[in-house]
Amino acid sequence: MKEPYLSFLHEALRFIPQERIYTDELRCLAWGTDAGFYRLVPQIVVRSDSEYEVSELLRLADRLKLPVTFRAAGTSLSGQSISDSILIVAGKHWEQYSISPDGNQITLQPGIVGQRVNELLAPYGRKFAPDPASVKSAMVGGIVMNNASGMNCGTHANSDRVMLSARIILADGTVLDTGDPISRAGFEVTHRDFIRGICHLRDRIHANPKLLERIRYKYAIKNVTGLNLLPFVCFDDPFDIIAHLMVGSEGTLAFLSQVTMRTEYDYPYKASAMVYFTDIREACRAVVAMKKLTDSKEEWIVKGAELLDYKSLSSVDDPIYIKYKGEVTDPSGLTAVLTETKARTPEELKARIATIEQTLSAFRTYIPVHFTDNPAEYGKYWAIRSGIFPSVGGTRRPGTTCLIEDVAFHIEDLPEATADLQALIARHGYDDACIYGHALEGNYHFILNQSFSTQAEVDRYEALMEDVKTLVVDKYDGSLKAEHGTGRNMAPYVRYEWGDEAYEVMKSVKQLFDPKGLLNPGVIFNDDPKCHLKHFKPLPMITDDKGHASLSKINRCIECGFCEVNCLSCGFTLSSRQRIVIQRELARLRQEGNDPARLALLEKQYHYLGNQTCAGDGLCSMSCPMSINTGDLTHLVRQRLLPPDSLGYKAGNYASRHFAGIKGALRPVLTLADTAHVILGTAAMSKLTHGMHTLLGIPQWSPAMPKAFKPEQPQPSNEKGDCEAVVYFPSCINQTMGLARKSPVEQALVNKMVALLHKAGYRVIFPKDMEKLCCGTIWESKGMMDIADRKTHELEEALWEASEQGRYPVLCDQSPCLHRMRETIHRMKLYEPAEFIYTFLRSRLVFKPVDRPVALHITCSMRKMGLADTLIALARLCSTQVFVPEEVGCCGFAGDRGFTHPELNAYALRKLRPQIEERNIQIGYSNSRTCEIGLTTNSGIPYVSIAYLVDECTTAKDKKEEQSL
Repeated sequence: MKEPYLSFLHEALRFIPQERIYTDELRCLAWGTDAGFYRLVPQIVVRSDSEYEVSELLRLADRLKLPVTFRAAGTSLSGQSISDSILIVAGKHWEQYSISPDGNQITLQPGIVGQRVNELLAPYGRKFAPDPASVKSAMVGGIVMNNASGMNCGTHANSDRVMLSARIILADGTVLDTGDPISRAGFEVTHRDFIRGICHLRDRIHANPKLLERIRYKYAIKNVTGLNLLPFVCFDDPFDIIAHLMVGSEGTLAFLSQVTMRTEYDYPYKASAMVYFTDIREACRAVVAMKKLTDSKEEWIVKGAELLDYKSLSSVDDPIYIKYKGEVTDPSGLTAVLTETKARTPEELKARIATIEQTLSAFRTYIPVHFTDNPAEYGKYWAIRSGIFPSVGGTRRPGTTCLIEDVAFHIEDLPEATADLQALIARHGYDDACIYGHALEGNYHFILNQSFSTQAEVDRYEALMEDVKTLVVDKYDGSLKAEHGTGRNMAPYVRYEWGDEAYEVMKSVKQLFDPKGLLNPGVIFNDDPKCHLKHFKPLPMITDDKGHASLSKINRCIECGFCEVNCLSCGFTLSSRQRIVIQRELARLRQEGNDPARLALLEKQYHYLGNQTCAGDGLCSMSCPMSINTGDLTHLVRQRLLPPDSLGYKAGNYASRHFAGIKGALRPVLTLADTAHVILGTAAMSKLTHGMHTLLGIPQWSPAMPKAFKPEQPQPSNEKGDCEAVVYFPSCINQTMGLARKSPVEQALVNKMVALLHKAGYRVIFPKDMEKLCCGTIWESKGMMDIADRKTHELEEALWEASEQGRYPVLCDQSPCLHRMRETIHRMKLYEPAEFIYTFLRSRLVFKPVDRPVALHITCSMRKMGLADTLIALARLCSTQVFVPEEVGCCGFAGDRGFTHPELNAYALRKLRPQIEERNIQIGYSNSRTCEIGLTTNSGIPYVSIAYLVDECTTAKDKKEEQSL
């Protein structure tokens, strides 16, 4: 690192902890990569957490004349937030909010995710107005600063229209709150020339009728090309203009630390229809007709109309597309329009549906129009629409880059402009490209799978963009960028679209806010006409010599970041997306073989940041449109580190073949730890074991650590003859670990489960040689896949015999174990406790719910098996006050990772304890013993199996009553 970056780093460390400033090769690369198709690697990455820090950083950068770029997360797909200088991240530490009593206003920091905002507003019957398709992962800062919009908000409810005030930090470090009279007054004194400059630009525009009309016309449709000029037309107050200039500015003017926005009424009744046409022009003509539909209150009847061309439908295996493709020679005309309407009452909804159907009856549709008001049904439609970008990107050829751009046309031009755009893309040879998007607003995205490996491919892309410019600007006078910000890809065309007068106003705004040109340079304003043809991001294939099927799915990743909301280590070490970024770079270095020193460095840095702190839980796959599981990648990485001749593999193999003995040896260790706890006390024991963990790497002890346990032979059930039977396989964890010293329950889980089953009249069968059996999860998590599969096969054979070849259901008391069993064992019916109890025992027991609050933790495996609702429903049979903590996903214990890397467990559960304490909850329930240890440690209350709650709240149903039923 060269001066002046060393000076910046040295001074920044005075007010920011070292653990939030990254200069290492790996994290600079990981954070320097986003979903776009460009890449720059920053010199320094700073994870900021306060206005003070950002203000001081900007003062420092200003003095040293160092460029700065800001990053949250918000649909930056064209090089909006990459840097080869200093990158300031505003994410996990920027999640504060406040809501007005009536819910009509909300004040937000930039790091809170859009979907979370909607969850917060739901009790008020309100929602966040901007609605990009990526709202489940995009953060407020990114949404506002890119003016990202979506399916319903159009131009009437985007960030610019609903913003009330903004709190910003200027390039010189000054903090301005445009909604605070005191801040405004102070700013007028310290930045008098700045205010005068804003007023001068406002008056200059109003004195130019031609320019004034040009601005109004351009913003009649979605437009984020260049800086936002609309505030000069809509507002007189310079502070209102300053606030609204932030929208779509992409970090080129200032840092947005807080924004206050109007919320939007959330219609309680909704319906959607996927309407299919066999001609794209006909589809667009139908959209134009629907755009005109209003009711007596002059409200638009159609709230959203999303066009999906045949390539979009193909990418998601749409069944209607598959049907149509089998009927015709050329399916390229098939186009779907996902149409949505909303209402205040069921009657109003019905009337609006009838109006839309009547309008559509004038157009040729492939199948009859069918609206559904069933959220489960229309939710699938919108999930498909939201996942189009990564899904299409997943179909790209190996080694190509997925890129996306978005344009807008005035609605009257839509049918011809859409057909022209489709033909233009095809003319340039992009056979796998697709067009989709917000047709109701004349706004389309087009996705290209592009190679930049040869000059010919670069030239082809350049020629395409030149023709797009000509089509959109010259022929239809539309927007080259409709949403998501200008980015590096459209920076060369800003002046071309707007003309000299408007462009010079934009340049003057930039000069006022950022006179040294240090904020996000190269974005929006770039003097290089070829800037969009440089700094392309490589996407090499991750390969190995074993042909793992999971790698083919991982290689489809386009690094969109949808996974990150479910990645527990995101913001701690690396996210799931960033792990793929680094593994791709490692693959490239291995394939090229010309930089062994960098390869060795990245592998060393990845060991803790990427490998050791990945829980491998796979929740990332649940928010990925292509269901990519980065945990699978982590298992393969670990497998590579443990070849069959390694000491670690041999130890694992030995343990698998002597498993009963290993468990037998673990019990005295647990007893020793418990004895030491009694003698030393909790405080001394914690201090001693923490030191041993830090210095020697010994697994971390906590007061939640259980005592040893060994199950006895089960007592026979009282029921004979035709009594129902179940094969019960206690996980090896529950065969070994009993209760913690201060546990609120009295029986180890195995005994409690047997008692509960007997209460319900079940005969319990244990598999033979139970001490030797394991589902294989332990070895899978370490990357010893072949050993894991061998252990699973042993278990399967034992369960097959015990269940009399599948005659009886099989119950396992640990949800992670049951998840692996279900993934690998298919000839028996397998159940975890909540599902078994809810399915089979509910009718045999009398539930008497307790009137006390209980916390419920839904494990990753429960979520992946689709059993979260079952667990919640069961808990609600037992308690009148069931609480599922918000923003708590995977607990991060991950088998033994909570012992070996307790910091991961603590980070994952950082939001748990405050919620528990606020509600005065005294006990929590789950269905994974190891997770419960981590939950107990980090929540301040004991967590135990849901079976204990069920047993407490039930009695056996009277036999006569049961027979009568």
